[in-house]
Amino acid sequence: MINLANAITLGRLVAVPVIVWMLVAGRHDAAFWLFVIAGISDGVDGFLAKRCGMETALGRYLDPLADKALLVSIYGTLGLQGHLPSWLVILVISRDVLIVGAVLLSSAVEHPVEIRPTLVSKANTVAQIMLAVWILAHFAFDFSPLADNVTGVLMWSVAVTTAVSWYRYLVIWLDDMAGMER
Repeated sequence: MINLANAITLGRLVAVPVIVWMLVAGRHDAAFWLFVIAGISDGVDGFLAKRCGMETALGRYLDPLADKALLVSIYGTLGLQGHLPSWLVILVISRDVLIVGAVLLSSAVEHPVEIRPTLVSKANTVAQIMLAVWILAHFAFDFSPLADNVTGVLMWSVAVTTAVSWYRYLVIWLDDMAGMER
């Protein structure tokens, strides 16, 4: 069950509290680099799983869990520190909470639903990572000439893709649950 792809994913999951601790301690430079490594590891473990035959049942659950833990923790911490607006943090976190809740509810009523990433959800993940990297880099390397313009564009990209992704998953889940009634 534990192969190289899953070990990398576990490493990303273990990195989450370390990154949060670095942010709380004001070590934005270290948090930036560890977050970048965690982001790269997401691509590496996915590549190994799909292209090198390392897909496992554990990995199918562990990878999205690691992604959600990383992004929710980073957005929550950056929001609490005042680096991201509350409305955006609430939107990002509530989307993931609602997705997890829908999966749990479906399982509870003995109609498990398989949530597969959609194109917009993949774009949303990229936008969320880009914004987090940008904010972390802004504080790690103390730059700001274009920061407000770039930050605004990235924030609205995250907001729009999060809202569309949330809606798309809701429609998929409702359709699946309606099929249960038939």
